[in-house]
Amino acid sequence: MHAHGAALTADFSSLFQFLPIGAYRSSREGMMLRANPALVQINGYQDESSMLEGVNRANSDWYVQPGRRAEFRALLERDGVVRGFVSEVTRQRDGAHLWVNENAHGVYGPTGDLEYYEGTVEDITDRVAAQKAQFEANAQLRLLAGQLPGMAFVVRVTDQGDTQYRFVSDGVRQIYGLTPDDVLRDPGVLARYRHPDDARHFLEHVHRIHAGEPDHGMEFRIVLPDGRIRWLFRRSDTVAEEPGAKVRVGILLDITARKEAELALRQSEALWKLALDSAGDGVWDWNMATGEEYVSSRIKAMYGYTEGELDNSPVELDKRTHPDDIPQMRADRQAHFEGRAPLYRNEHRIRCKDGSWKWVLSRGMVIERDEQGKPLRMVGTHTDISDLKQAEAQQRVLETQLRESQKMEAIGTLAGGVAHDFNNLLAAILGNLALAREDVGPDHIAQESLSEINRAAIRARQLVQQILAFSRRQAQELRHQPLRPLVEETLGLMRSLLPAGVQLVTQLDGDALPVLADATQVQQVLMNLCTNAWQAMGTRAGQITVALREVEVDASLALQLSRIEMGRYACLSVADNGPGMDAETQRRIFEPFFTTKAPGAGTGLGLSVVHGIVKSHQGAIAVHSAPGEGSRFDVYLPLASHVPVAVTAPVPAGPAPAPSTQGRLIVYVDDYEALSFLAGRLLRKQGYRVHTFVSGEQALGWMREHPEPVDLLVTDQNMPGLSGVELARAVRQLRPQQRVAIVSGHVNDQLLAAAADAGVADVLGKQDSMDALADAVRELIEGV
Repeated sequence: MHAHGAALTADFSSLFQFLPIGAYRSSREGMMLRANPALVQINGYQDESSMLEGVNRANSDWYVQPGRRAEFRALLERDGVVRGFVSEVTRQRDGAHLWVNENAHGVYGPTGDLEYYEGTVEDITDRVAAQKAQFEANAQLRLLAGQLPGMAFVVRVTDQGDTQYRFVSDGVRQIYGLTPDDVLRDPGVLARYRHPDDARHFLEHVHRIHAGEPDHGMEFRIVLPDGRIRWLFRRSDTVAEEPGAKVRVGILLDITARKEAELALRQSEALWKLALDSAGDGVWDWNMATGEEYVSSRIKAMYGYTEGELDNSPVELDKRTHPDDIPQMRADRQAHFEGRAPLYRNEHRIRCKDGSWKWVLSRGMVIERDEQGKPLRMVGTHTDISDLKQAEAQQRVLETQLRESQKMEAIGTLAGGVAHDFNNLLAAILGNLALAREDVGPDHIAQESLSEINRAAIRARQLVQQILAFSRRQAQELRHQPLRPLVEETLGLMRSLLPAGVQLVTQLDGDALPVLADATQVQQVLMNLCTNAWQAMGTRAGQITVALREVEVDASLALQLSRIEMGRYACLSVADNGPGMDAETQRRIFEPFFTTKAPGAGTGLGLSVVHGIVKSHQGAIAVHSAPGEGSRFDVYLPLASHVPVAVTAPVPAGPAPAPSTQGRLIVYVDDYEALSFLAGRLLRKQGYRVHTFVSGEQALGWMREHPEPVDLLVTDQNMPGLSGVELARAVRQLRPQQRVAIVSGHVNDQLLAAAADAGVADVLGKQDSMDALADAVRELIEGV
């Protein structure tokens, strides 16, 4: 029993040290007794002893909200346990604000007396920031949709016709008396308001849209709970395709006033004209036999004219119609005259008295014909739909931005996957190359050829890093730092690289402009833009201007710049006086592998990498160019706080005797056979005994048949069949104390949680080289 208890204590100590979240033990009086490395890091201390000394000496309340500590203590004393206690706190070491999630419980002795408290502290600052950013993005969307007339919506429609609303604007309150949440919770609530006589017409219209026909809009009625009837106009467009469904964006307008006015027209011509004028629609009455046309004062006022300024003739308005709209207007008239359309309906632009253009919806009907069916009289209305047209234009812009964003995201995913496979191939090439050079010796004649192969492989790996930068899957080191020194340092390098005849001009703001950025990536952005500029000039002399200034991004500019957050930004501009670009080139300029250079002169990744880096910094990039007028790229990076981030230097570990690698047994699993074979050769050279496998099933079968102890199991995560986590779970059922290390090219919270659940404490990022793998294995073995 004593040995078993000691083993459990050792296991707990190991778990305590390797927990990915903070953990502590404190006395009944509130003095902290133990703190694991994760908690030490959260509080900004160098080691456990210095943290315990600082925290217990300060004995201060780290909660930002007053009374939060007392609330925590009250819950713990009342229930003996606290779960999910989320708070904003002040880090003891440097005063930085964090968000944490705490759990704690009391530990009682055999006699039932409280001995001490244990708890965990998880840093959820990034999660809270992401939730806040999502909330603000949704708020901006609702603010934008609130400027549109009627109700804007985003709905997912399956191939079977089932609907699920993803967004509903506040306009639903004015139309239905419902809240957006009512519709989001119950997608069928709007259908229950539909007028029974219009239900079939509505479903037929929807089926035609699902069959691929364009949606020109439809009108239908709804019945409110108090019995009132409203006429609505609905129109939507598909903006995205999903498996078995489409995502559509649309708008719903209340046209009750106009429909009631049209009904009044059919009942009484005089009352009809009066009602339409009072409702805001202008009335026209065209006597086709005499050529005269009555135009109401409302129509004239709509275009800025007084009563006596327009003759009563159809020519007066026709000659003010936009030339591009006349053919369709005449075709729609003729279709109604010939009976092919029951109503005349046309949208066109009219030039107003002040020279501006106004969109109108013209609707009418022939009410008199001669015996041969020739139209004699036609009446109708003009409705100002300029606001609706503007809203539709804004909707099309949003749809285009959504499609472009989805395209770039899909290309980034593809690029990241290709880069992952390339990294595996290059790791095998470079690893075998290093072993080959060692095998043949330094004086072998093949060393020169092997050196050339090594240089080519290194260049290929650099290209892969560019692809990873484009797909934003490369690790970043974001730091608070002034932007201007980074720009000046990069320009110093550029001056020595620019060809003869190219002049570099700088216009840098006097302020430091602090940003949260990866210095290497920001310098890569500037280098790529400058290189792109002088290459665009060809052999001609020219000038490159680099400017840096502070700008304020308002709502309008934020919408143009891919809907970034409003606020203060640093704007880094690179302009040239080269040949410029046409609109089609500008549209494709940030696509990966797109280039206007001759074959072999460029990879087409430079501007794609710039785009990926800027997006990963929560910024935006805009291009301004025209043929013969040069080009200018504006990079917007959000300004950060002027308070520098305290960086605690790691404390070097003291020398410790390393256990011998001789005889240690390692099982290595990777589905890429070349890497598995190479890892086995390398680790054997280090003195280990190694068994390699290309699948989790093979490794599990071997461990079942061979009971000999294994010092370390190293497995790739993403494999066909058993994944790394699944293999670890199965192996630890056979050998509960077996140490397992999982290797993945994409380490995230989900993988860490799954690994911890399977009893795996060591999750490593994919190494760049076989040497890095050997170092990682050595550290794990020595840490046992």
